[in-house]
Amino acid sequence: MADELTYEKYLEEQLKDPEFALAWEASEPTYQLKRLRILKRLSQAELAEKVGTRQPSIARLESGYGVNNLNFLRRVAEALDAEVEIRLKPKAPSPSARKAAAYPRPKRGRRKKTLA
Repeated sequence: MADELTYEKYLEEQLKDPEFALAWEASEPTYQLKRLRILKRLSQAELAEKVGTRQPSIARLESGYGVNNLNFLRRVAEALDAEVEIRLKPKAPSPSARKAAAYPRPKRGRRKKTLA
């Protein structure tokens, strides 16, 4: 049974397909949300009650169709005792982006005002 296909091997093969890899990456936030809800032992209806919304709103959020309102996402995170973290990053590192990242940020000091 050495050639048995495991989930990990199957996933590794699927992730070689760029289209699949993009879809997999896009599903990560909803996966985290659902996983956290389950770890907290809450049903969608119970989470909805804590947030002050209805169960279908939580179902849409977990399916990826309801992630268009940052305030709603923050309320859900608060109900799950979690934080929302958003990052923007360049799609592909360019030479100028690498150079900018390596450049140390100057220290801000007090400037003396001069009268003209």
